[in-house]
Amino acid sequence: MLSNSHTRKSSVQVPGLAATTEGFERKNMHIGTDPDELSAILSTPRSPIRVAALDNTPVAFRCKFLSAGLVAVADCAYEGTLVVKREAPSDKMIIFLPRQGDAIFDSPRNPIHSAPGHGTILEGEPSNGGRMFGMRRHLSLFIDKSKIASQLSHMLDRTISGKIDIHPHFDLASNPGLALVHLVDQLHRGLCENGSLRQSPLALASLCDVVTYLILENCQHRYSSELARSAPAPAPRHVKWAIDFMQEHAAEPISLNDIATAAKVSVRTLQQGFRQFRNTSPMAHLHEIRMVAAHRDLLDSHTQRTVADVAATWGFSHLGRFAAEYKKRFGRLPSQTLKG
Repeated sequence: MLSNSHTRKSSVQVPGLAATTEGFERKNMHIGTDPDELSAILSTPRSPIRVAALDNTPVAFRCKFLSAGLVAVADCAYEGTLVVKREAPSDKMIIFLPRQGDAIFDSPRNPIHSAPGHGTILEGEPSNGGRMFGMRRHLSLFIDKSKIASQLSHMLDRTISGKIDIHPHFDLASNPGLALVHLVDQLHRGLCENGSLRQSPLALASLCDVVTYLILENCQHRYSSELARSAPAPAPRHVKWAIDFMQEHAAEPISLNDIATAAKVSVRTLQQGFRQFRNTSPMAHLHEIRMVAAHRDLLDSHTQRTVADVAATWGFSHLGRFAAEYKKRFGRLPSQTLKG
């Protein structure tokens, strides 16, 4: 529900919040009383958010966002009754760690109550609007969904894409919950001005990985049962050779026979290997490599290319089919990604 994409600051004095400034630095902080200003602060270009004050009652906010690339953290405080609506899917998973006050988040199943001791995990869907009441303060953690998919793929040794249907509740009084709060607090303090993590990029990357693994290993989601099973046998050499060949020649018109030849096995053996160790087919895996590469090119803010150019580069000759598959995979059209 929050974003780390804005760094603008209001000079408005905030009743109630202005008296307690401990733990907040002025840099990267947003202070105000205007719900429209808060809407702009919480929104990203791809996932607008609308904030309104219930019955036009007075509200106040103070939010500080700190980014570590694919992971970001925020410390936010609110006063009043705020109604929040997300208008498009986010590319981030959002974890709320409440310190004070109550919030209710909408869900397709049941409303989610967020209060101290109870963490909330959302996948950033438009249905994840919500309401905050009275004095509310929480830490928020934002993890890019591409990082989630990458680390899950590494854990399962196969390609993962799409929603993971993570359970929204996280017990912060449990050992994993206490560890998560401690790690996110470390991340927040380490990213503040003159924080130790700003001078140690390797430690920062490791901490971000640890936080993500902690969530994936201790929260229920679509792949929890698979993670709980014994680790699979490592993929045989010919599967690894095939994947290396695909990645090196993804922009070329390679065939199944070409891949099998590079892997030094028959087509049948190659197909069996991918089915057993990657839960997919060789050509489906190549398709995924190409789709991710196209997504990376479209995200490049410096590119001067069109969607058609990018699609053609990675072997997608049917533009309409490419757009439909891309939206299913990444949640938005290629043209929307290109515009940022």
